[in-house]
Amino acid sequence: MERVIEKTLRRIEPASEEWRKKAGGHIDNLVKPVGSLGRLEECVARIVAIQQTMKPSLEKKFIVLMAGDHGVVAEKVSLYPQEVTAKMVENFVGGGAAICVLARHAGAEVRVVDIGVAADLQPADRLLIKKIGYGTKNFAKGAAMTREEAEKAVAIGIELSRELGDAGARTILTGDMGIGNTTPSTAVAAAITGIAPEELAGRGTGLDDEGVARKAAVVRKGIEVNRPDPADAIDVLAKVGGYEIAGLCGVILGACAEKMVTVVDGFISTAALLAAWRMQPKVMDCIFSAHCSNERGHVRVLDFLGLRPLLDLDMRLGEGSGGAVALHILEASIRMFNEMASFGEAGVERK
Repeated sequence: MERVIEKTLRRIEPASEEWRKKAGGHIDNLVKPVGSLGRLEECVARIVAIQQTMKPSLEKKFIVLMAGDHGVVAEKVSLYPQEVTAKMVENFVGGGAAICVLARHAGAEVRVVDIGVAADLQPADRLLIKKIGYGTKNFAKGAAMTREEAEKAVAIGIELSRELGDAGARTILTGDMGIGNTTPSTAVAAAITGIAPEELAGRGTGLDDEGVARKAAVVRKGIEVNRPDPADAIDVLAKVGGYEIAGLCGVILGACAEKMVTVVDGFISTAALLAAWRMQPKVMDCIFSAHCSNERGHVRVLDFLGLRPLLDLDMRLGEGSGGAVALHILEASIRMFNEMASFGEAGVERK
């Protein structure tokens, strides 16, 4: 597993500055004042630089939704019982969840991955069974998983991105499901950034102030007990992370190695990105942050990474929902690039 990860890290390259300049020249020659379409121009120039073509496209689009459970829910960090994870996976497979509706609207396919749900799930067309364990251990009392398990989860994500790339994917969106997973996400973020857990812990599924304080205390205890190495992302993921967070880290690494446009959703996905960045900073050239969620720690991690999200809609659902909505912005930027007339074609004198 370690060799798969190392090989992938070596394959990740910065986006092409040459192609970015080509895109910029084309955009400036479109029939509009220079820079007047703002971030749409910035978005499509980055897509061209990633894909290295003057005919950018997001087709095919896949939302990879990693699902796993967490032993730390024993510390009462969530309002919902662990059994809800399996029930929601069934809902994803049935097509009734928010992400399924938003994905259909965006023309994206959903792939649900059981990487660590604490139940045996029935095989289904949209569901991939890649279970490493039946939920992680309680990181307030010891490591969430072994280093080997963390590496395996990352490798599973990498291989899935590669397989989707072989199937023609040009765009990957990250999604998550796991009751209690804002707690390990907070722990991963605190361990890598050094930001205090009290500044990162949010309400998750609706905790009150007392619940948020309890979550922060659990995260602080987990970091003190396990002492994760902030310079070693695998160590952090193993000690205070989650199977789905590590899996999404691998999805991001694999997608960037395959030169895919990679759209990262909310707080859990951004914690996975943080781990991927620690392993290979070049991933940032392929990344679009979909939105700033209403989870308190998300904006802090986005600021740490220097990311400016496309949307801010007070969303905090997860599942990849913000990514599916943000796809429409990226599609609009591509349509502008591919379909607008130039000054010469429009018969307009360029100033």
